[in-house]
Amino acid sequence: MTGKFIVIEGIDGCGKTTQIEEISRWLPTSGLMGENSKLIKTREPGGSLLGKKLRNLILDNNKNNKPSSLAELLLYSADRAEHISKIIAPELEKQNWIISDRFADSTLAYQGYGRNINLDIIKNLESIVCQGKKPDLTILLEISAEESVLRRKNSVPDRMESEGINFLQKVNEGFKLIAKEKHWKVISATQNIDAISSEIKETLLKNFS
Repeated sequence: MTGKFIVIEGIDGCGKTTQIEEISRWLPTSGLMGENSKLIKTREPGGSLLGKKLRNLILDNNKNNKPSSLAELLLYSADRAEHISKIIAPELEKQNWIISDRFADSTLAYQGYGRNINLDIIKNLESIVCQGKKPDLTILLEISAEESVLRRKNSVPDRMESEGINFLQKVNEGFKLIAKEKHWKVISATQNIDAISSEIKETLLKNFS
């Protein structure tokens, strides 16, 4: 039995962390994974040791340290290259399962649709960085930009979260376009937590049983 690579996408506040924790408890008992397979939880940016340092640079909300859009893109790409080399590729080789909070299409949504960097440049860069690795399944947890802002009103925002609602709306539209193009499973994240979890579990069973 081969390992599987699952990605959960969506704008901030959509509930990715909550759902990844729930699915991570359920998957090892679901009967989907091989007897000797392990489940690896990871994220972008910050999935590798180097990535943790890059995450601090990328999300630092000090305005004096704000990178240019191109530098930001390259920092995310460096994080992803290390993530694939040190975490994703080795764990899949061991036939383990991986569930990641974000992957390459977050860069397309945030830096492409959000920052207006040429999409072909991002896609060409990602074709080098991803080394042929791509998710077996991507799930988009969908909420509006307005709902995202409302859910995060009491938290301290990182640099990306501080970009404002217009930026977030462009990112959100980008995610919707990518999801349609790549035939992702789209789940409304305005439902209660249990309903979202049930829908994710049904999707995993349907795709991997």
